[in-house]
Amino acid sequence: MYRLAGRLTPWLGGLCLLSLIAGLYLGLVVAPPDYEQGDSYRIIYIHVPAAWMSMFVYMVMATSSAVFLIWRMKLADVVALASAPIGAAFTAIALITGSFWGKPMWGTWWIWDARLTSELLLLFLYLGYLALRGALETPQSAARAAAILAVVGVVNIPIIHFSVEWWNTLHQPATITKLDQPSMHISMLRPLLLMVLSFQLLYFYNLMIRTRTLILQREGRAKWVAELAGEARG
Repeated sequence: MYRLAGRLTPWLGGLCLLSLIAGLYLGLVVAPPDYEQGDSYRIIYIHVPAAWMSMFVYMVMATSSAVFLIWRMKLADVVALASAPIGAAFTAIALITGSFWGKPMWGTWWIWDARLTSELLLLFLYLGYLALRGALETPQSAARAAAILAVVGVVNIPIIHFSVEWWNTLHQPATITKLDQPSMHISMLRPLLLMVLSFQLLYFYNLMIRTRTLILQREGRAKWVAELAGEARG
């Protein structure tokens, strides 16, 4: 896994950079203003991908945690731990950019809307996972406790996704994942999909880097690490 991650990292970084440049150019320069929101809507090219990734990364973390609890796979625990700070960052970005959009649209930076509140709870779940990893004395106990929290917290993901349908909220309903067709014009939709792709690649790029670092930390005394250090010195 260490060597595979090393090979994938530059490719993921390059593809992420290309899609990010294309998405930002099409979204901020080429796409026309919205007929109601004007240019204010353009914050969706950061907000929507970040919000999507906040849920996606949590599902990766929770799935990896479940695999670790059931089969005791060390690599699954590494993936979960590597994903947590990345997911927390995406969640924070989603909340901050949502506040920037909410101020001109709703007249307030924050409201206890169902979507916003459940997204804030997701941030607390990420932070709670990271806090548990450092709170307990033994790494094994910390890993198990954090994994249980991650698995239990999965119940919040469908609440975030369906909150705009289950409750009367101010948050804008789904525009891309509708069953009939998206509510956005193709000139606005294309850069949004590119930005979602770039954020997805950004996650995997950072995941590969963090996974390699955690593997080295955990396997520092292993023979293969010593051989790897010898190759680097040679």
